[in-house]
Amino acid sequence: MAKHPTLLEQFRSFCFQNSATDFEKAVEYFSVFGGMGWKVDLSKPLEELIEEKVLTNYRYIHGDITKITQSNNIHHSLLTALATGDRREHSAFKKANIKREEGEESIDFLIENGVLVFDKSLEKPVDEKDANSDKLLFTQPFMRFWFSSISPYYKSIREGDYKEVKERWNHMKQRFSDLIYDQLVMELMKKSFQDDPKGGYIASIGSYWDKNVEINILAKRKSGKMIAGICKYSKSKANKSELTKLKEKCVHAELDVDTFVIFSKSKFSSELKKEKGEKLKLFSTRNLTSLMNDLSEKDLLVNTNKKY
Repeated sequence: MAKHPTLLEQFRSFCFQNSATDFEKAVEYFSVFGGMGWKVDLSKPLEELIEEKVLTNYRYIHGDITKITQSNNIHHSLLTALATGDRREHSAFKKANIKREEGEESIDFLIENGVLVFDKSLEKPVDEKDANSDKLLFTQPFMRFWFSSISPYYKSIREGDYKEVKERWNHMKQRFSDLIYDQLVMELMKKSFQDDPKGGYIASIGSYWDKNVEINILAKRKSGKMIAGICKYSKSKANKSELTKLKEKCVHAELDVDTFVIFSKSKFSSELKKEKGEKLKLFSTRNLTSLMNDLSEKDLLVNTNKKY
């Protein structure tokens, strides 16, 4: 198995192993348990599984994780800051109250040991003074869940008191899978544009950010043409103003974008649907389900983690 299986490889393995058929439920449960190779009963409520698999096994999982992190308090503080913040390197140092030099050493260690990877802005800002620090991604969804929702409450969990951690999770759970959706939408885009003869396949994809502008998705095609995208998770339909705002951001960042993509969990307004064409692609959850197509034994990743 590769040192870092892609998020899509981890997701397909999770779906095959756990016989997932409902895409949204698969993403929700994968956001918590992904990357560990654990068998998960998707018919059980997520909160019940968190207690059964994680909280009651806290001591054992904590022991396994500290073998990687060497029980280093700086590593743990930084990982929690990244899991609960905006993922920017320097804001994580500030949130964790650690010096830059210590933070950079910690990040080097965590990348070397396969916990984190850098997530750099796809394009640099035109004006260097607008540059912002790199972001980081957890290589496994479960590690992000652990350091956001479990590790900070270790004292009460060790005493068998789960009230605090459950309150924290109830506060976080609604938006917790958004980052996974962002990454899966990027995978869908790579798939959707791979056979497009006009602009060519997507050669690189990520996000764009500087001190003034943030764009969910930015991609470069083989031809050099750019695609900008936005992901909308609210219960209201995506409307034409989403496209207008996305175009304004690209102008502000001085990005020459050829095609726009909007992903919405709650469909699209009729006005926005009229704009759909060569220069605007609209993706819904139904499109994302194609990432679960043709699952088979070959999708199953070999994991050496202990099974809980």
